[in-house]
Amino acid sequence: GALYRIVLYYLVFRLAVFVVLAFAGKHSRIGWRKIILYTLFSVAVFILCFNAVSEYFFWDEFTSRYNFIAVDYLVYTNEVVGNIRESYPMVPIVSAVVLVTAAIVLMVRKKLAASVTAAGNFRSRTIAASSYILAAVLVYLAVGSDWRNFSRNEVANELAGNGIYQFFAAYRNNDLDYYRFFRTIDDKEAFTILRRELQEPYSRFTSDDLFNIEREIKYPGEEKKYNIVMISVESFSANYLGYFGNDQHITPYLDSLIPHSLFFRNLYSSGTRTVRGLEALSLSIPPTPGQSLVKRPNNENLFSLASVLQSKGYTDQYIYGGYSYFDNMQQFFGSNGYEVIDRRAIAEKDIQYQNIWGVCDEDAFRLALTKLDENHAGGKPFFTQVMTVSNHRPYSYPENKIDISPKSQSREGAVKYTDYAINYFLQEARKKPWFSNTIFVIVADHCASVAGNVSLPVPSYHIPMWIYAPGIVEPRVEDRLTAQIDIAPTILGLLNLNYKTKFFGKDVLHAEKGRETAFISTYQGLGLLTNEYLVIQKPMKELVMQKPDFAKGDSKDIPVNDSLARKAIAYYQCASWLIRNKRYGAIPQQQTAARR
Repeated sequence: GALYRIVLYYLVFRLAVFVVLAFAGKHSRIGWRKIILYTLFSVAVFILCFNAVSEYFFWDEFTSRYNFIAVDYLVYTNEVVGNIRESYPMVPIVSAVVLVTAAIVLMVRKKLAASVTAAGNFRSRTIAASSYILAAVLVYLAVGSDWRNFSRNEVANELAGNGIYQFFAAYRNNDLDYYRFFRTIDDKEAFTILRRELQEPYSRFTSDDLFNIEREIKYPGEEKKYNIVMISVESFSANYLGYFGNDQHITPYLDSLIPHSLFFRNLYSSGTRTVRGLEALSLSIPPTPGQSLVKRPNNENLFSLASVLQSKGYTDQYIYGGYSYFDNMQQFFGSNGYEVIDRRAIAEKDIQYQNIWGVCDEDAFRLALTKLDENHAGGKPFFTQVMTVSNHRPYSYPENKIDISPKSQSREGAVKYTDYAINYFLQEARKKPWFSNTIFVIVADHCASVAGNVSLPVPSYHIPMWIYAPGIVEPRVEDRLTAQIDIAPTILGLLNLNYKTKFFGKDVLHAEKGRETAFISTYQGLGLLTNEYLVIQKPMKELVMQKPDFAKGDSKDIPVNDSLARKAIAYYQCASWLIRNKRYGAIPQQQTAARR
């Protein structure tokens, strides 16, 4: 930890030292140089002090130093700055930081003033300045961001780091080449393993090309053209439910819905961010390292759930309560078969409540109900995905809706309000003529926290899912291990659709038992989870196998099983290969059918 702080201070103060070296000397007029130096020094101290406070709040939210989340949010200044203003007492915080900065500057003012009059000619000052800059560059290039990983305890590793240093390290490493940083096997072997894993009932490969994973799915019986409404719930961990032992009573409606639904109790999210959840739900592909495909360039015309349903005559929509430019949702969904509808479709007079992230969940659901009515009037089946926003800091929502005041700004209140809003939506939907022909899917995008002492704490990826369709889907609890990427093919299986697919996920309700897998990840850690084991791949071609504790989150390292390790490598390597080589695009025949 001390090493990173020394490096950071060396880099932060290099500009101020450069000014001293360049302009120091005995002159009669040195006032303006003092002003420049005092200003630069004050700004640097303010940044460091303000960062110390910011790191505390970031740790409280994510149990981590700055990471790719901080880099990611920096792009969306409006939402992030607004969220900070609504969540924290900024005036007292900034005032306190200003006072601390002033005190530090006053303590060292004499030494700062003396440095301006330090002796030395132009040549000596230039050599000193150049040497300092060169040393700073060498330090930046030489010190690795992974040096902090000295322990098997991830909390200890995070504490050993430095927020500002890790911020720039994350910015530099936002896109990781799988083949460069992770363990690989021969591509032919990888695709041989993958094709074997993707074999399932009612499917056959359409080509003998080893690198082509396209299959044709044909279920017995008639296709069903049920409407699909998917509610992807922001940051909704399984442990919020009373069903899983929570005694805070913050999900009364969703708990009551379990006996009336096909409830998936052993489901795991792909990642730790909304974009990872959206990627898994729409593309059914394992989480490749670095940034989510939702936010990468050239991510249009990918094989998606919408492309399949469009070819069957469906209207496909994505409804978001905020502005859809956030997290690149407008571009991604709009380029992959969805009509994107966001808060701009709601008149100001119809907005009951809003914060920086968007309108409250009730308002988003009212918009959805209007659009679903329009879809029904159009006479076509529809697939509409609604993304909630209320369960997000600052955890604010309308007054007098639930028994937890929004003034508390508590996550428990936000969770209970989202539960209330979903109840409102389904109660209103029951009054609609399209309700009896609609399958409702309620699923989390990711968990609220991924805190733990290990790199991939399994319980921190545990999310719930309800498939609710009275008269269509028989209620029961599904215990089989399920990946978030399994949701799209499972939905298509409920429709009994015949279609061509490139999905990595499986139809859980028809798949062969005993071969279940799930995929969990961070930006750099890639996990393959089975009913007993967890294989983790990390940069620098590191691979470990663990026996995870599904309840507590701890894991115990065990000897690597070569067969399971190769399967883990094959999934992630093939996904990266297909994306890199542009072989995960929408199937042309389906595009043609969709246009017709």
